[in-house]
Amino acid sequence: MLTLPPLPSWQAIHPLIVHFPIALLLIAPLFIVIGVLRKPKASFSFLIVALILMTLGTAATFVAASSGEAAGEVADRAPMVKAVLEQHKELAQTTEIAFSALTVVFAAILFVPRLLRRERTRVISTILPLVFLVFYATGAILLANTAHQGGRLVHELGVKAQIQPGAVAVEAAERE
Repeated sequence: MLTLPPLPSWQAIHPLIVHFPIALLLIAPLFIVIGVLRKPKASFSFLIVALILMTLGTAATFVAASSGEAAGEVADRAPMVKAVLEQHKELAQTTEIAFSALTVVFAAILFVPRLLRRERTRVISTILPLVFLVFYATGAILLANTAHQGGRLVHELGVKAQIQPGAVAVEAAERE
């Protein structure tokens, strides 16, 4: 009989969760570029997909930060770890704010002209999204720096996700 492993604790799940905002937020600009390259009437669906990815990615930053906060509470407190952990935490908070703002701005770029009943001109369908991508690149760099600091914690300093002490024993007992 196939049994699933026990669910990790909230702090132990952080390494799994952090990859969702990274992937979603770094894929979103590709849909903006595709949308810009298409005719104005055909571009809107690609831009909507980009907005959906941004929204999901931004929400995932908050989930990742929450699980990271829990993981940080049980992490090793060696001085070097503490310094990198603090920097990672500060970058994560800034990333949350930056992508929240970017997502709201992009939603405004898409929907304000519709609310004002403006025709989708070249400026609205091409220039604004391209200018937006310049600001988005700043957010992507911030996201990459946040991820890099998290990677340093794991790969350079050896910080590991704390698994519940009994989880391995329970899993082994269930196999018998």
